[in-house]
Amino acid sequence: MADISELERQARELLRPEVYDYYAGGSGGEVTHRANAEAWRRVRFLPRVLRDVSAVRTGVQLGSPLHLDLRTPVAVAPTAFHRLAHPEGEAATAAGAARAGALFVLSTRSSRRIEDVAAAVAGAGGSWWFQVYLMRDRDLTAGLVRRAAAAGARALVLTGDTPVVGRQVLVPGGGVISDRDFEDNLGRVDDLSRARFVPASLADIGWLGEISGGLPVLVKGVLRADDTAACLAAGAAGVIVSNHGGRQLDQSVPTALALPPVLAAAAGRPVLVDGGVGSPESALAGLAMGASLVFAGRPVLWALACGGADGVQAWLEDLTEGLAHVMALAGAPSVAALPALGAVAGPGTGPCG
Repeated sequence: MADISELERQARELLRPEVYDYYAGGSGGEVTHRANAEAWRRVRFLPRVLRDVSAVRTGVQLGSPLHLDLRTPVAVAPTAFHRLAHPEGEAATAAGAARAGALFVLSTRSSRRIEDVAAAVAGAGGSWWFQVYLMRDRDLTAGLVRRAAAAGARALVLTGDTPVVGRQVLVPGGGVISDRDFEDNLGRVDDLSRARFVPASLADIGWLGEISGGLPVLVKGVLRADDTAACLAAGAAGVIVSNHGGRQLDQSVPTALALPPVLAAAAGRPVLVDGGVGSPESALAGLAMGASLVFAGRPVLWALACGGADGVQAWLEDLTEGLAHVMALAGAPSVAALPALGAVAGPGTGPCG
């Protein structure tokens, strides 16, 4: 299994310093950013013995309303502006994910047109979702959502943890992007304040389902049981436990610690998780605790920078192979068997990670 720190080191050498900082940085003092991976490392497993693990299966099927059949439970989280890492941008990432049998989630902040990314996924026989930020001019949001639905997106992911954008500690003055970067998908906008992101509400779950022609809507950024219940009651098809990779409110709870109460509140509805997932053991932990899928974000960007679509495919396949290995060690012949395996918080794990 490739060492994530080595992959990141190689990507850092290839990327412009300001681009690396944009991708790598967290908000505030980066407490949450660091705590995410550490919280997964503190999870402890209860492996089963004398189980037939001669043929471990990493495939996963999600039923109605998501209707997914994937070769791996490791999915690609929505991240912004992939052309900063590779000339083919999100089209390369999406193609690599599809070839690896992984779900790809396209960000509203994509640096490639929705239709180009959709074609890359379709060409490799994959599945993709579209992540949504609400803009001040709701017609702009509606236009992107309708295009995504027409291009074959299977679901929408409403990001709920960004009423304002967190301040990144590493990004120098001016950053690496401008408002005009949004025009890759929006087209020429006369007044860029129309594209400014605004807070979402529970009512927007139903609105997105309506304007997309009935696509299921998941809410990303959920860390609380009561928010989980509220989102599901408002019509969400599921929730994604996420603290935005430590890029929003610093000192938010690590996702490994937020996951159990969210699962309990979801009562069997789909719960997915991201934040610090990048090793076979962290993927195993999320799945054993009960998540339907685990998402990787920054490691995919490092793989893209180092090798384009082939790099993304290789990293995802390598991680999936590593996951199969630790599943065998845990006595789990399939992903479906993992929640019965169980996982418990390790020594020293607490609300602050």
